Parts: sequence; C-alpha cells; structure tokens
Amino acid sequence: MTADLDLDLAQVRAFVATAGTLHFRRAAEQLTLTQQALSKRISRLEEALGTRLFERGGRTVELTEAGARFLAPARALLTAGDAAVAALRESPRPVRLDVWGHLFAPLRTVREVLDLPPPLHVEVGPGRDLPGVAGALLRGESDAGFGRFHRSPDALSSHGQDEPLAHRLVRLEPVDAVLAADHPLARADALRPAELAGLRLLLPATAERLDFLQRFAEHFGVPMLPGEANLGPEHFLGRVRTTPNAFTLLPAELPLPAGSRLAAVPLVEPTPLYAWSLVWCRNRQEPGVTELLRRFAEVGGRRRWLEYRPERDWLPAADQVASRWAAG
Repeated sequence: MTADLDLDLAQVRAFVATAGTLHFRRAAEQLTLTQQALSKRISRLEEALGTRLFERGGRTVELTEAGARFLAPARALLTAGDAAVAALRESPRPVRLDVWGHLFAPLRTVREVLDLPPPLHVEVGPGRDLPGVAGALLRGESDAGFGRFHRSPDALSSHGQDEPLAHRLVRLEPVDAVLAADHPLARADALRPAELAGLRLLLPATAERLDFLQRFAEHFGVPMLPGEANLGPEHFLGRVRTTPNAFTLLPAELPLPAGSRLAAVPLVEPTPLYAWSLVWCRNRQEPGVTELLRRFAEVGGRRRWLEYRPERDWLPAADQVASRWAAG
C-alpha cells in the first residue's frame, strides 16, 4: 500500500455501514445496495489497502485489528466528504446536535433556542450519556452536544485548553423534589434539601451515569436507592409513586404527567440548580455551533438562565467553576 493511495468513498461508506451493524445484509439495506454489491465494495477496499478489515465466520462478522484502527479515520473521511459536497452545492449541511439527560427533558431548552429567527437547520439526535456523546463528537459523527457536562474532581482547577472538548454553560435550571402526592411532605409549600434526609433519592439509572443526583445526595446526606433498567419516564415516575419514602429531582419547569399522583415541591435554602452546557470539539467548531452559542446567549440573557447566587443556590463544585467561566 502506498502513501498516495486514493480511497473510493463508496467503498469506505460500505465499510463504515458494515462496521456499524456487523451484519452484511443490514448494512446493504441501509445503503440500498444488494448484499453482493456491498461485499464487492468491501473486497475491493481490502484489496486496495492490502489487509482484511473483517473476520467472516459463518453467521458472524467481526472487525479485524486493522479494521478497528481504520474505523475512526474512515468515519472522519466520510464527514469531510459530505462537507465538501455541501460546500460545492452552497447548501450547508445541518448542524448535528446530540442531547442527553432525557429524564430532565433537554429538548425544552433546545426548542426555545431553535425557535429564534432566522431558521437554523439542526438535526437533533438522542445520546445515551456524556461519554457516548463525547465519543460521537471526537469521531466527527456530531457537531455539538447538549446536556450536563462535568469533569472529574482532579480537573476542576484548570480550564484545560489542551482538552479535546470545549464546553460553555448555557442554562442553570432550578429543580423540585418530586414525591408521592399522599406523602406528608408533599403538602409543603417548599422544602429545604436537609428535610429530605429522611427520604431516599430514587435513581433512574446507575449512580455513575447520574453525576448531579449523586453529588446532591452526598452533599445533603440523602440515601440513594439504586437505579433499575431505564424503561422511560412514565415507568420511573411510577416507581417514585409506589416506593415508600422515595423522591427524585426534576426541573421546576417540567410539568408532571396528568394523573401521575405525584407532587412537585420547590426546594429552597438552598435551591439546587441543574447545569446545562453546549459541548463541541475544540479543534472543529462549525459555523452552526457558533450560531447555536449566539442563540443560547440571546435567550439566556432574556430569560436569566445563568443567574446564580451562592448565598441562595446550590451547585456541585464542577458547575460552580463553569458558572464563573460563563459569568467572566
């Protein structure tokens, strides 16, 4: 294989589709090809590269070591090819935005930003969690992510210009305590977080994936109930209602489903705030991401989304640092 090898993007696309499904028939259907045509493209790519990309055995397909190394650059190559075609046609491709933190309904905030004129073509997709969205950003599969960004505790003191991901805090949202409507505390006009210490914080997933809820429980001395399989908000809220002395946290602006038999009680002294951030690759900030940042600043300024008073509100340490950056 020579350094000046010209790769056929159709062959590369066939490889990426097959690597994503590990199934030749499903990959062929995805690309609207026959399975024979797909196999020919991959064989020709392997011949050009001088190495096998897949191990084919019976009904199983696996990436070889060479195939695994080739996958990320191949995806980046397709992204660059799509961008080149869009530039030629003078029709920029849509901004690809992944969101996570679905229990807290991130699309409420994104929708307000996208409703601003002029129209901005954005394709919004679901992300499982921050690590999953970060991986998609680094692979060039997404342009930006929206959710709660948090660093490890040993990385809180530096802004990290050498980090591959950049992020900007765009909203701080108060959260309420949500508990069964027949619980004695549900009749209160407001609750202090310290009053929840006798209850148990119910998690919608494992604690490792729920940094905000974990930090809240640790700071206010609230015991946590481990999460179960995530079967959606309705199932989770049903567990909150039927689990003795259980509660969870939800954004204050998020309405509870009708007939849920749950109550949302504001938290005060202090009021916990959930931090939403826009995340992107530091070395690849698309014009559409710049426009998203401008829109978040416009709506956030009007709606006072970044208002934080340390004497009144509570944020985890990582979010306090991000709040100072946003204010500066």
